[in-house]
Amino acid sequence: MRFSLIAASVLAFAFAGAPLQAREANDALTIPPSGVLGVGEAQLTPQFWINLQAQPDRVIMDRATIEAENAKLLQLDPSMHDLRKLPAALSREQVSGWITHVSERPSRQRYDVEGKPVPSATFDALVADLALDRIPASQPTRYGLIVQRAAFRAFPTDLRVFSSNDDTDIDRFQETAEFPGVPVVIAHASADGRWLFVLSPRYAAWTKAENVAEGSAAQVFGYVDKAPYRVITGASERTVFTRERPELSQLQLDMSTRVPLASGLAPDQPVNGQTAYAAYTLELPWRDAAGKLQFSPALLQKNTDTAGDYLPLTPANILHQAFKFLGERYGWGHAYDGRDCSGFVSDVYRSMGVQMPRDTSKQSISPALEHRLFTDKDSREARLKAAHELQVGDLVYIPGHVMMVIGQYKGQPWVIHDVGGMSYRKADGSKARIKLNAVSVTPLLPMLYNDKQTFVDRMTSIVRIRH
Repeated sequence: MRFSLIAASVLAFAFAGAPLQAREANDALTIPPSGVLGVGEAQLTPQFWINLQAQPDRVIMDRATIEAENAKLLQLDPSMHDLRKLPAALSREQVSGWITHVSERPSRQRYDVEGKPVPSATFDALVADLALDRIPASQPTRYGLIVQRAAFRAFPTDLRVFSSNDDTDIDRFQETAEFPGVPVVIAHASADGRWLFVLSPRYAAWTKAENVAEGSAAQVFGYVDKAPYRVITGASERTVFTRERPELSQLQLDMSTRVPLASGLAPDQPVNGQTAYAAYTLELPWRDAAGKLQFSPALLQKNTDTAGDYLPLTPANILHQAFKFLGERYGWGHAYDGRDCSGFVSDVYRSMGVQMPRDTSKQSISPALEHRLFTDKDSREARLKAAHELQVGDLVYIPGHVMMVIGQYKGQPWVIHDVGGMSYRKADGSKARIKLNAVSVTPLLPMLYNDKQTFVDRMTSIVRIRH
């Protein structure tokens, strides 16, 4: 994650003062007991927004087109990593560059979860644990699969560090998370061997060795490509409890996770001590005592929220999928078993097979995504015109934050986003500041960024997912 400090504070609350534009946007909106401007119970359901669409089931891109766009993303976007095209051997310079890019020693004071300053000696030890001097001049490219929801960290440590002594949400060492079955390249190990530096298709960072099982390229990509499969379309599902294979018991599978079905099993025989007729028999990876990749069957109840393929990319599905996260607590870098603003929008789109970069800064300017950039030269009128032309699924970026458009209602655009809070000007001129810290529905135009600017004034980009 590479969000600015100012963006993090903006997500919590904006400051005083509101331009006329924001006040006018509020005129048609009532303030409910929650304080979230214009949002009642009806607006908290996807069907409300689906009913506003003229063609909610219109296919925006078919599967073949999406696959072509994903291939273009891997080819054109420097933040993405095409693991299949890496050389057979990795150089010291390449591996060291990956590590030093993410494992940057903090230049400012950081605080621990108790609000106490983290000593400089602690950071010295963390830098030493990178073991950069142990990177060989050349090493064979090694592959693996993520076997459980895995936190990706800036340093090989569980230590949570924060920018201020009153913040315990935005851990500056938390980068992202990857889900079971994601392929990785294993590039390096920490000095104590407990952490691995890995490269996934969307990120490079440290994760605990227990999260990764090493296998051959044929094993890893054979698993990734295997069909038939199930795609997790709920916010999160868990496999059935099993004593026989504890590594795969009640394993968390988050939205967009693709898991192949096991083959060659007799349908009238139990799986892990249980009948399989009312469940899907998945094939899941696990790590043996030597750290090597193994596969075993595990059951997922058929009444869970899954699909036999990625969902069609339609306005209705975008809305249905986004609202499955409504109310989930904000989790910087996928912390708290949740997600942050960019993780939220990417997990929604990935459930429909659409890949995108992990972070806002990369999503908003990706050369493989259709985007409109805004600069200081763009007038307020031009920005407002663009806002009123927003469509369902459009992604709106301000510094450090992204919002997903859910429709036009009462003459203005509305968004769903994973956000710390909202500020807006009330009719009497006073300012309301509402702490959200969750996936929330809000109108876009009234949202204040600072003393003199709204979110629309600070738009940096609009991305529209289409061919």
